Amino acid sequence: MQANIAIGLIELSSIARGVESLDAMCKMAGISVETASPISKGKYVIIVSGPVGEVESSLAKGAEMAGKELISRRIIRNIHKGVLEALDKKIKIENLEAVGMIETKEALSAVFAADAALKAASVRIIEVNTGRGIGGKGYFTVTGEVGAVRTAVSAGVNAIGEEAIVNRIVIPNAHKDLGKVL
Repeated sequence: MQANIAIGLIELSSIARGVESLDAMCKMAGISVETASPISKGKYVIIVSGPVGEVESSLAKGAEMAGKELISRRIIRNIHKGVLEALDKKIKIENLEAVGMIETKEALSAVFAADAALKAASVRIIEVNTGRGIGGKGYFTVTGEVGAVRTAVSAGVNAIGEEAIVNRIVIPNAHKDLGKVL
């Protein structure tokens, strides 16, 4: 994976318009589709990656195609590679230490919070969920030394603001069986 990769995130209120917008985004620029799928409440989320200029062009086209169905569009320049690796999948962690989690009101906010968290502290990412099966909310989970996990969770909250948070936790010494469900 190359350094200085950007990701673009777009959320629409229509699944059909989401598919159409994704097609236009792919045709517009040299991007990779990281995830694109319907989520709860009939929304559609798209996350693409690539060089900043390509991602910006792609997002502009996606927003144009989305029209009135566009809910939000954002870009993260120089995304932390751990966020992409854990996007909508779990990374197996052998030894849990402290565990931190931020649950967000909107699906894509979790991606921004996770990026800030991973850039702020030396923690390992377990997963980043962008709304699948959880009512359109998002969350991410990290593990590491308790002080680093606290720093990461604080940075994630600060990146998106308290109003975007459903809940956040830090478990200082996670039980080993917790790793079976995370």
